[in-house]
Amino acid sequence: MSSLGASTSRFPTTIYADRIARAGALARDAGLDGLLITPGPDLRYLLGSRAESFERLTCLVIPANGDTASVVVPRLELASLTESAASELGLTIRDWVDGVDPYSLVSGLLPSPARTAVTDAMPALHLIPLSEALGALPVLATGVLRELRMVKDDAEIDALRRAGQAIDRVHARMAEFLKVGRTEAEVAADITAAILAEGHTEAAFVIVGSGPHGADPHHEVSERVVESGDVVVIDIGGPVEPGYNSDSTRTYSMGEPDPGVAAKFAVLEEAQAAAVDLVRPGITAEAVDAAARDLLAAQGLAEVFVHRTGHGIGLSVHEEPYIVSGNAIELAEGMAFSVEPGIYFRGEWGARIEDIVIVTADGCEPVNTRPHGLTVLPG
Repeated sequence: MSSLGASTSRFPTTIYADRIARAGALARDAGLDGLLITPGPDLRYLLGSRAESFERLTCLVIPANGDTASVVVPRLELASLTESAASELGLTIRDWVDGVDPYSLVSGLLPSPARTAVTDAMPALHLIPLSEALGALPVLATGVLRELRMVKDDAEIDALRRAGQAIDRVHARMAEFLKVGRTEAEVAADITAAILAEGHTEAAFVIVGSGPHGADPHHEVSERVVESGDVVVIDIGGPVEPGYNSDSTRTYSMGEPDPGVAAKFAVLEEAQAAAVDLVRPGITAEAVDAAARDLLAAQGLAEVFVHRTGHGIGLSVHEEPYIVSGNAIELAEGMAFSVEPGIYFRGEWGARIEDIVIVTADGCEPVNTRPHGLTVLPG
């Protein structure tokens, strides 16, 4: 057994202790014997660990009967847990060396056969031998852990606010970067540097969709030169410590926009505001989607809104709840997600407006406060 140190780049240990206890209780309520969590967002949520997944198994084992959780970890990867809360939580650290069967170590911590749930980030490389060792095929832990991860606590909400403010500062500097005559790649390089300078630990994504490229919602960057008259979609984000993400989209016009473009964008702006205004506890996710979609449809723009209205955000850029037709989950205080309708005219131009909002007791709090209109830059 080994001892592990602490880190300041995570939440206080009491937060992780509460999360692990609640995860175990939810697993018990679901009729499971335990949860098996390998590196990824779920492990970071439960333990504050930034460990990565390799061919050697690292696995947090949370018994549903209330016994102390354990971490099975390769001895040569012990340092990957140094910054986690494992030591302060008093977890049992079962380190192993090459030649030892780590899957048997995991199965020995649970009944046989064990009814378990695994993180959806677990590689098949580990899932299959774990199933054999446990004597039963695990189910996904998503149904258990989403009850925890969807509703953010005060510390998470504070992190999301800081992330939102940081990405807003980048959008506020866009006139420095986005100029006629520069390539999308050149603009993106400056935006990436600004994302880091404004407090993120990395740039998770940078989309610079100029002119016809703006009609591709997931266009990244290219060597296309920004031209006068272009409409440009800028969708950017990244994590701030301890790992919570920003994600904000604004649309820019290089010079005064064509009146037809401006009219359609005004409808999009109205649709995004209508969806945000509807957000409050008890409203369904699909109702928020419909608030934006129906307004666009009423103006003949249904066919050019080609994606869901939003996605949850936290340690992952995309997580539950998804704001989409067919999702009847009711919103609850503490949920955080994007509201981002868009319109896309293939081969011509596109536009999107995106805020992250946090559900409050009687409405919602947007963490992004930059102007929503079509921002005109020198053309």
